[in-house]
Amino acid sequence: MGIVERLVPDRLWEIFQDVAPEPPVRAQGGGRRRCDDRAVLAAIIFVAMSGCTWRQLPPVFGASWQTVHRRFTDWSTARVWAKLHRVVLDRLGANGKLDWSRCVIDSVSVRAVKGALTGPNPTDRGKLGSKVHVICDRNGLSISVGISGANLHDSQALIPLMRGIPSIRSRYGPRRRRPAKLHADKAYDFAHLRSWLRRGQIVPRIARCGEESFSRLGRHRWVVERTMSWLNGCRRLHRRYERKAEHFLAFVGIASTLICCRRCTN
Repeated sequence: MGIVERLVPDRLWEIFQDVAPEPPVRAQGGGRRRCDDRAVLAAIIFVAMSGCTWRQLPPVFGASWQTVHRRFTDWSTARVWAKLHRVVLDRLGANGKLDWSRCVIDSVSVRAVKGALTGPNPTDRGKLGSKVHVICDRNGLSISVGISGANLHDSQALIPLMRGIPSIRSRYGPRRRRPAKLHADKAYDFAHLRSWLRRGQIVPRIARCGEESFSRLGRHRWVVERTMSWLNGCRRLHRRYERKAEHFLAFVGIASTLICCRRCTN
């Protein structure tokens, strides 16, 4: 098995073909032969997992770094990574591998160089940074992701992230997009967030400032910390180098898809 087949197994390639846009066709015909999409996808995943720059991409994939980066830009604009993540979640839901009994929300800050959706990080001496926001199910599978500037308060991301949960298939019954409970730390301790969750028939399990001990904060929320550790396996997320926010969000989507896709194969 070659490196392309290892990075893009048959099941992932089958799903990708369903969501990828059709390649452009030259009206006049001719031109160079288009590089294989599977090899280009493997090269993109290699960049995401290894954290190397586009120029350091090894030639083993049979495509130049310019071609890989251009294809990555086109697919990011077409929201291919979000669609791929949603299809994988649908397969997990149809197989009963998503646990909606409780979900957990949290965020992690990364240092950024420049670009949109960055801001001074109050926990890193005001250095420029971005945040990755994640909602995961009880098993730690990310079902909604987003990014923001590092100076955005965590509480402001809860409602957009909850609304960003796609309608996911279930093994029995209709599609669903609401967990039974949502666990969060004290950064989300606001009355309007509790009211908003209750109106959506979601039980808020949010730690209260000044009332709950720190010793029990991880009783149910440790799974999201493990999810963040899984995301850190994508070394491209250790530091944000992308100027465009949609490119950084694309790498977050790729990492989330790979995590969920591994559960599909189990």
